[in-house]
Amino acid sequence: MSRRSTGLVGVWAEVQRQQQRAREAEARQRREQERQARAYQRHVAQSHREYRQAEARRRTEELEAQVATLQALLSAGCRASAFRAAALMRTEEIPPFDPGPLAWPVPMPDQNQYQAQGGWTANRRAQAQAEAQARFERDWHAAQTAEAQRRQQLAAYQREYEQRAEAQRSEVRRHNAGITEVTEGVRQGDPDSVVEYFSAALYASTAWPEGFPRQVSAAYDSAARQLVLDWELPGYRVVPEAKSVRYMPTLDQDKETPRPVGQRRALYREALAQCMLLVLHQLFAADESAALESVALNGFVDDHDPATGRQAQIVLATVMAPRAVFTELHLEQVDAVSCLTEALRGQLSSRPDQLVSVRPSRRPQDVANRVATRGGDEEPDLYEMDPIAFESLVADLFRAMGMQAVTTQRSNDGGVDVDALDPTPIRGGKIVVQVKRYRNTVPPTAVRDLYGTVQDRGANKGVLVTTSGFGPGSRTFANGKPLELISGSELVDLLHRHGLRGCLGERGRTTPAQPAPSSPTTRSDDYNVLGMSWSGSVALDVCALVCTGNQVLSDDHLVFFNNPRTPDGSVRAVPATPPDKAAIRVSFDALPDSADRFVLVAAIDPEVNPDADLSGFTDACIRLLNPAMVELGRLEVSDGRPRETALVLGSFRRRSNGDWDFVLGGKGYTGGLEELVRDHGIEVE
Repeated sequence: MSRRSTGLVGVWAEVQRQQQRAREAEARQRREQERQARAYQRHVAQSHREYRQAEARRRTEELEAQVATLQALLSAGCRASAFRAAALMRTEEIPPFDPGPLAWPVPMPDQNQYQAQGGWTANRRAQAQAEAQARFERDWHAAQTAEAQRRQQLAAYQREYEQRAEAQRSEVRRHNAGITEVTEGVRQGDPDSVVEYFSAALYASTAWPEGFPRQVSAAYDSAARQLVLDWELPGYRVVPEAKSVRYMPTLDQDKETPRPVGQRRALYREALAQCMLLVLHQLFAADESAALESVALNGFVDDHDPATGRQAQIVLATVMAPRAVFTELHLEQVDAVSCLTEALRGQLSSRPDQLVSVRPSRRPQDVANRVATRGGDEEPDLYEMDPIAFESLVADLFRAMGMQAVTTQRSNDGGVDVDALDPTPIRGGKIVVQVKRYRNTVPPTAVRDLYGTVQDRGANKGVLVTTSGFGPGSRTFANGKPLELISGSELVDLLHRHGLRGCLGERGRTTPAQPAPSSPTTRSDDYNVLGMSWSGSVALDVCALVCTGNQVLSDDHLVFFNNPRTPDGSVRAVPATPPDKAAIRVSFDALPDSADRFVLVAAIDPEVNPDADLSGFTDACIRLLNPAMVELGRLEVSDGRPRETALVLGSFRRRSNGDWDFVLGGKGYTGGLEELVRDHGIEVE
C-alpha cells in the first residue's frame, strides 16, 4: 500500500516544477521575440527592396519619358498654336474705380440720441442738458472732421486711380502701336521688322521642351524674300546615356544599363532633324503676310571645336526650304531624317555625337543688313527690352525654376501678364504674375491691385516682377499676404542663376531710377508720413534716428523735440492728424547713402509724466501714409512694459537692392530717452 508524501519532498518537487515551467515560458518568450525580430528584419528588407525597386522603375520611366518626348517633338510641335500678332494686342479695359470703405460717408451723430442723464432739480437738469449738448457738439465736430478727411482721401485716391488708369491706357496704346508697326513692317518687307517678328515667334514658342536652347541669329534678304537664320540645337546629352535602371538586391545598389551607342546616335540625329523641321514649321505658320518665299536654316551647337579646342558654333544641320515645297509636306507622318535630307535636300551630320560639322549654304552675316541676335552672350538691357519680350523672359524664368508658365496673349488678361503653375505639393498651386518694366519705384497701388487680382482669380500666390524696386509701403502691404515682390536686382540674379540673360542698363550697369539722393534733387512729393497712435493717456515723445547699424550718423540725425529735422531735411517731425498722436515725415530715397537703418522710438515725456512708465503704452501702431495722407499700410508694434520709460518701436532697414523693410522692435530702457540714445552712440551730457 503506497503512501502520498506531504512533507519536504513534495514541496521541493513543486518548486522544481514551477522553476521548470518558468524556464520553459522564458524559452518560449525568447523564441517568440527572435521570431518577431526575424519577421521584422524580413519586413524591413522587403520594404527596402520594394522601395529601391520602385525607385529604379521610376528612374527607368523618366528615361523612357525623355526619349518619348524627343521622338514626339515634331508631332507635338505641329499641334501647338501658331504665333499670331493679333493675339498680342491688348484692350484699354481698366477696372472701375473702387474706393472701398472711403465710399461710405462718416455717419453724423443724431442729437436725439444725446439725452440728458439725471437731474432731480432744475439746476441739475439744466446742467445735464448742457453736458448732453456738449457731448453732441463734440462728437458732431469730430464726425465732421473725419468726413472732411475721408473726402480728402477719396479725392486723392481717385486722382491716383485716374493717373494710374491713364498710364495703363498709354502703355496699352504704346504696346499696340508697336505691334502694329512691326506687323505693318512685315507686310512691307522691312528687314528689321521681319527679323524682329520671326525671331520673337521662335523665341516665345511653347513647343520646345524644358531645357532646350533658344539662341537665334537672323537676317532678311528682302530681294529674295528669304529669312536666313542660325538656330541653336540641343547637345548630345539631350539623349539619356542610360537606357534603364535595375536594382540589385545582393549588392544593394542600382545598376544602369547603358543605351547602345548606335541607338543613342540615331535618336540624336532624329531629334536634330525634328528640331530643324519644327523651326521651319513655326516660321511658315507664323507668316500671315506671306513675307517668306524661303528659309535658309542652319542648326548649330555651342561647344568646343574638336579641331581647335576652342568654343565655337558648330553647324550640324543646314537646309534651304522653299515655301511651296515645305507646305506640301505632312510633317506628322514623315521620317524626320529622310524628310530633311531627301525631300528638302538638306544636310545632317553623319556623326553629330562627335561634332562632325556640315557646310552651311548661307549665313545671316552674308546678308547685307543688320543681324539680330537673341539668347546669345550679349546681356539684353531689361529697361530697353520690348514689353512682349520682357514678359516672355519672365515666363522663361518661371519655367526654368520648374514651373509651368505661359504669357497671357489675350486681350482680356485681367491685369495678369504670366499665368504660372507650381506643381510642388502642399506649397505649390496657381500663381498670377504681373510684370512692371519701370525705372521709378513701383507704387503701392500696384501691389494692392495684384492682391485684388489674386483674390479674384482664386490663385495661391501673386508675384510682381519689376526692373525697379519697391518702397516701404509696398513691402508693408505685402507682409503676411500671399504676395512676392521681385525687384530689378533680384530679377537679374534669378535670371543668371537659371541660365538666362538680362541686365539693368547698358553692359550690365544699373541705371539709377533717380538722381543720387540729396535734398536739392529729391522731389517735394516723394516722401512718406509715419503716423503713430496708441491707447492710454501717457504722454510720449516719438523720435527718429538715422543710423548706420546701431550707431546714429551724428547728433543732428536724431529728430526729437529739440531737433525737429535732419540737416538735409530728409527726416522731420510734423503735426499729427487724428487718429495719430505723433508723426514723422521721411523721404527714404533722400536718406544719406551711408544710412542703412531708420529707427523709430518712443519715450516718456518727463515734464508731463515724471513718474509714469510704459505699462500704459498699448495697442500701438504705425500708419504709413503717402503725401496725400492716404493710408498705405499699418504696422503693429510691441506694447510697453512696467518700469520701462523708452522703447524701440521698430526700424526700417535698407536692403541690398535699395528697398526698405520694416523690422519690429521691442527693446525697452528703464533710463528713458537718454539711455536709449546713448546706446545708439550719442553722448549725453
